[in-house]
Amino acid sequence: MANTKNVNPAAKSYARMGIIAAAVIAIAAIGVWAVSSFNRGGATVTDAIEEVSTDAANGANLRIAVIRMDAIQSDAKALQDLRKQKESYENKLRDELTRDQKALEKEKAEIEKSQDVLSREALQRRVVDYQNRVTKLQRDLAERAQSIEMSFQKALNEMQTKHLDPIIEGIIAKKKLSLVIDGRFARTGADAQNLDITNDVVSALDKKVTSVKMEKPQGF
Repeated sequence: MANTKNVNPAAKSYARMGIIAAAVIAIAAIGVWAVSSFNRGGATVTDAIEEVSTDAANGANLRIAVIRMDAIQSDAKALQDLRKQKESYENKLRDELTRDQKALEKEKAEIEKSQDVLSREALQRRVVDYQNRVTKLQRDLAERAQSIEMSFQKALNEMQTKHLDPIIEGIIAKKKLSLVIDGRFARTGADAQNLDITNDVVSALDKKVTSVKMEKPQGF
């Protein structure tokens, strides 16, 4: 549930390939002496990390837990309620789409029947009007579908910020945990006890909040 545009390193490298190739040729022309001089002018790795502390986490003192965010999203009452609200708006949009499609199909059939009755200019105007209605319907549906998703994501973010994050932080503090791992990427042995805190989070979250109001999407 949780959100910055990252530049793909491969794409960035590809975009600068010409500059890099030119630089390689220029360095080769300068010669070994210039490269050696450059190496002598920079700090060594040892110098660079000289002030880094030797302190590190001690395995004997680490308290680790696993949390499965996918299970929280599916099991927590407030998040279940939020999904139902989203599905309700989506169903309304789907019903309207079905109704409008039937109306357009009916109008299309009427236009086809009137081909031998209307003048060429009148028929052309009616066809253009029909096409404009189809385009407007497609645009309106896309905008409203996007509005549903935006309202859902906004409510989801508020849910995480106001309720879920404080509960997770509270459990971390209460259990004096050093590290919490995303359960989707963790592999645990059968004898690992008190490792998964997912149920604790869901239970506490259900006590704190059971529903979150989703903002009414535009167009509804």
